[in-house]
Amino acid sequence: MRTLGKILLPLIFALPVTAAASPKLQGSYGDWTAYSRYDGSQRICYVLSKAKTKTPTNVRHGDILFLVASWKSGAATQQPSFMADFSLSKSSTPIAKVGKTEFPMYVSQNESFIAENADEQSLLREMRAGSTMKVSAVSGRGTRVNYTFSLNGISAALDKAAESCR
Repeated sequence: MRTLGKILLPLIFALPVTAAASPKLQGSYGDWTAYSRYDGSQRICYVLSKAKTKTPTNVRHGDILFLVASWKSGAATQQPSFMADFSLSKSSTPIAKVGKTEFPMYVSQNESFIAENADEQSLLREMRAGSTMKVSAVSGRGTRVNYTFSLNGISAALDKAAESCR
């Protein structure tokens, strides 16, 4: 499943903009938005949110997103990932944290995924129950960065994405 996410998730944003490939808004829920799109005949449904806070404040971060993606085929189901607008250091483990629970991640270029498959559903349960999520990482240039994401609306957005990929 992880390998599939590393290959296909970047395609969510990299495909040429055509009527068939353009993301279709499924709904906005608090700070989260649900989308669906096709990659060929493959339907991909996902939710995303932008970071509410970014530190340090003296560096250019660009768009910082947290996503949860599913493929209608079942190749991946509710796969969480963190996406930066810059390369991430492969020698440092990004951490997603909800409340006191930390989830180690691994890096694939400018994206990171939950290190253990078994932790993906645990993170999603924590996200549904929590109010904020923090992600800490190190950029490819060695800058330690920290982000805060609101979890307002995550449950409704995840439910809509699941409904869209049935």
